[in-house]
Amino acid sequence: MSKFSLKEISTRAPKDLDKKETKEKMPAILGGLAELQNLLFAESKHSILVIIQGMDASGKDGVIRNVFTSMNPQGVNVKSFKVPTEEELAHDFLWRVHRHVPQKGMIQIFNRSHYEDILVTRVHKWCDDKTARKRMKAINDFERLLQDHNNTHILKFYLHISPEEQRDRLAERIKDPAKMWKYNDRDFVESKLWDVYMEMYEDCFNHCNDVPWTIIPADQNWYKEYSIASELHKLLKGLNMQYPGIKR
Repeated sequence: MSKFSLKEISTRAPKDLDKKETKEKMPAILGGLAELQNLLFAESKHSILVIIQGMDASGKDGVIRNVFTSMNPQGVNVKSFKVPTEEELAHDFLWRVHRHVPQKGMIQIFNRSHYEDILVTRVHKWCDDKTARKRMKAINDFERLLQDHNNTHILKFYLHISPEEQRDRLAERIKDPAKMWKYNDRDFVESKLWDVYMEMYEDCFNHCNDVPWTIIPADQNWYKEYSIASELHKLLKGLNMQYPGIKR
């Protein structure tokens, strides 16, 4: 029986949180992120890996656009992991991921990630439970390697939307000309596997939590973006970074 139940976690902002007041805080947070990212880049002692997972239409692209574009693009990289290529399939499942981990001074964003290899692969029975358990151990070791040997700080976010909200957003891709380019027949097929995906995500959270997951209620974009920006700001602020002096 799962120790972790997504059904028990709301997909919406706390009822006592004021939307207007929260949105008014964002410019200061984003400004702070820009300054802290510059400091991270200048000091070059730490690196940041931000992993963003979520169901289709959970708003991964929107988070990247609205939270991270306030920073200097020279210090931020984004990698979207799609269906593995023939070359990638000829290697171990972490090969294509390890190539994109951040060097010191950089923030690296994974739009989907190595977790797809224990999520979608299990939903579609391409990966059995025994193999999945081995991959989970490898993932935990991989993330520990990054932390211990490259001073990489990892934030793992799951964008938690409701199936109702997902249906509305997928339907919007058919009607809104600005979103039609995102339309994919497969998204509707995958949405029918919702319960299986939730089971696989819960198993992932239970067994790959050495670096803890943050579950982000994602039905409301303003709260989702505020939550992720705040978590990143808190992490960067806590590094107590200093600008290096003049190099001699």
